[in-house]
Amino acid sequence: MEGALCLPDKLLSHPRSLTDTQSPAQLLRRTSTVAPLLLTSPFVYTCYLVSDSSFHHNTITYLNQQGLCEKMVFGQVVIGPPGSGKTTYCNGMSQYLQLVGRKVAVINLDPANDSLPYDCAINIEDLIKLSDVMNEHSLGPNGGLVYCMDYLEKNIDWLESKLKPLLKDHYFLFDFPGQVELFFLHSNAKKVIMKLIKKLDLRLTAVHLVDAHLCSDPAKYVSALLLSLSTMLHMELPHVNVLSKIDLIESYGKLAFNLDFYTDVEDLSYLQRHLDQDPRSSKYRKLTKELCEVVEDFGLVNFTTLAIQDKESVSNLVRLIDKTNGYIFQDIDASAVEFSKIAIAQTDWDYYRYPFN
Repeated sequence: MEGALCLPDKLLSHPRSLTDTQSPAQLLRRTSTVAPLLLTSPFVYTCYLVSDSSFHHNTITYLNQQGLCEKMVFGQVVIGPPGSGKTTYCNGMSQYLQLVGRKVAVINLDPANDSLPYDCAINIEDLIKLSDVMNEHSLGPNGGLVYCMDYLEKNIDWLESKLKPLLKDHYFLFDFPGQVELFFLHSNAKKVIMKLIKKLDLRLTAVHLVDAHLCSDPAKYVSALLLSLSTMLHMELPHVNVLSKIDLIESYGKLAFNLDFYTDVEDLSYLQRHLDQDPRSSKYRKLTKELCEVVEDFGLVNFTTLAIQDKESVSNLVRLIDKTNGYIFQDIDASAVEFSKIAIAQTDWDYYRYPFN
């Protein structure tokens, strides 16, 4: 399938397949009841797969001409372990997206992140501060972050009120804390995201960053796979796993396999020999084997790579994210114009690395 077409749910009652042999007008008028329903019913948009991108484009154009398509709001939920480069990613990604013509709003939802290299449109520290929580409730950093996410969920109206003025023309980047338990164990962060999706009708993709240096240690790589799988299953969002800082991977030594082995995650049995060479890992051989089989049985995890200072690397990732959340399908011509701006640019963007990396 090459495209995704957003049409009202009322078309669900007409099971005839969408094919490129029908014009948009024929599609919408294929029964006498469709047109009145489109004009009078509230729209709950559902994704219909179509087999031809030109048909998709023509249909969207027709719907726009008829005033039947609403402006959709897109964004990314940036998550990952501490040190994986989330804040650096939000800084570089926001600059890139602005260069291709998108208005970007970065939303900092990490109450522990008090030194931001980007201008954020919304900052959770205006609602609650981790230091205050730790002092007032005698909590450590982990307990304090869980408390902050719980507080944010209970005060979701505050975040909604801040986001609503930006809905008309902004692309969102949500910068979340690095405490991994928030995304595969606790439910507060997920509830925050789901409430925003439901109330504000957002199209979000989870971008899960993992430091590429973990590939240099088979045991750590298996841990990264389990974390990625658990997060995917828990978050229930369109999901992109990213090996970040790929430009630094050679500084950690030679990899046991080609990079494709680590990104495709196809046959993890080859890792076993390398794990057996480590005395710490060899005694857990059977457990590791079973865990690798779990990852393979689900068949969900793979990775794309990212060097945040390389415009081609960022461009490839943006294209992938745009497909997962549907941004690229809302206006194919506009998307082509966006990426052409970067393709013809003479230099990379003026990127400032986060000072603590």
